[in-house]
Amino acid sequence: MNVSPVEPQMLSDLSVASDRGSAALVAGLKAYFRSGSTAELAWRRRQLIQLRKMLTENEARFIQALREDLHKAPQESYLTEISFLYNDIDHTLKHLKKWVRPRKVSSPLLAQPAKSYIKPEPLGVVLIIGAWNYPLQLLLSPLVPVIAAGNCAVVKPSELSPAVSHLIAELLPRYLDNDAFACVEGAVAETTGLLEQRWDHIMYTGGGRVGKIIMSAASKHLTPVTLELGGKSPCIVADDADIETAARRIAWGKFTNAGQTCIAPDYVLCTRHTADRLVPAISKAVQQMFGRNPRQSADYGRIVNSQHTLRLADLLGDGEVIFGGEVDAGECYMAPTLMRCVNLDSPVMQEEIFGPLLPVVELEEFGKVEEFVNEREKPLALYIFTRSDAIADRILSLCSSGNACVNDCMMFMLAQDLPFGGVGASGIGCYHGEHGFKTFSHYKAVMKRKNILDVDLRYAPYTNRKYKWLKMLQR
Repeated sequence: MNVSPVEPQMLSDLSVASDRGSAALVAGLKAYFRSGSTAELAWRRRQLIQLRKMLTENEARFIQALREDLHKAPQESYLTEISFLYNDIDHTLKHLKKWVRPRKVSSPLLAQPAKSYIKPEPLGVVLIIGAWNYPLQLLLSPLVPVIAAGNCAVVKPSELSPAVSHLIAELLPRYLDNDAFACVEGAVAETTGLLEQRWDHIMYTGGGRVGKIIMSAASKHLTPVTLELGGKSPCIVADDADIETAARRIAWGKFTNAGQTCIAPDYVLCTRHTADRLVPAISKAVQQMFGRNPRQSADYGRIVNSQHTLRLADLLGDGEVIFGGEVDAGECYMAPTLMRCVNLDSPVMQEEIFGPLLPVVELEEFGKVEEFVNEREKPLALYIFTRSDAIADRILSLCSSGNACVNDCMMFMLAQDLPFGGVGASGIGCYHGEHGFKTFSHYKAVMKRKNILDVDLRYAPYTNRKYKWLKMLQR
């Protein structure tokens, strides 16, 4: 779940002088990492337990902070942020002992006697740059596998969600090992100072424009990156789909958090016949969730700021508004909105919308959906609504995406054993569960040999006899 392409809290110029405070901070964390304390399984478990304790003991405060920043309903905050983190931590604690265990592998005959194994080891000090749309989940969810893998970390929350940012900055030092973890608040200058440091890994959630800046900064030190970047996620509705169920699930996936979710359906793709049935069904589902006037609903969120609200308002002219469309920049409000007859060359179909505006694109024949999707950048998520396994399997086979879900939206996020990440322009790398542990670990190849049976086949001088034996050993 990522931020929109417009990300003012990030940097536009990496030539700013390095922040000495950032350099000193990173140096201290690196020194502590080299002490070996973070490699201990007991230390990792203790930090994860403390992170969960921070959430449980301050749950009400986090819910209030999310309300202040994004007008999120308590149930939505719990479902999409807090309980998500509970499940993430609990799953990790349950399986961590298995994950850290070396994996034995076979050794070649020529190397015998020997023992070969793969040993997961921590990378070092990780920078996590969070996002404002899910400011708690998207900052702390990557921190879970970072801790599990035995790393130190600096977390940088978004200043566009100041209530959550301040709360994390206040609480994190109270619960986690201060020698291993730090929270840095701020905007362009602070982020620039952090990016100029030498990290062992950088995790960034946000838009593609800033993702390029992050990658450029990381390349100076050959630092590996994980980038969760979003994109235009298509929602394909086949003619045979269960329209009522599809409409309700699409409405939930699109208008949760006022559409500010990177894996929300960015546009619906279907035939005109299906659109004629689907559009009124989505309108009905929206009214069932938020009432006839969503502005008055305690369950409907707000846009993060007036700048983003005005950006979304500009998109309304790119097609025919058939439902919603009301905007109040002063209140950062945009109603759940449906559009038809959109201009495919307009910004609404060229950029990630990242708001409660859903274009319905109509094709003359359903068989063209794969071509339509594949002509565009690879999306972070792909949604397919159909009763036919053959249709679903065909689209899944022909269309590349970071993640996919058949007959629902966003629910794959709840499966801890599924990786979450993009492909192509929608991201690099993945995390969640063991996949996150692998991302923030180095899998070291180790071979231990005995000092006996030192076969001389590999040593010069080489002879025809040795050559024959080598070839026999390869059969």
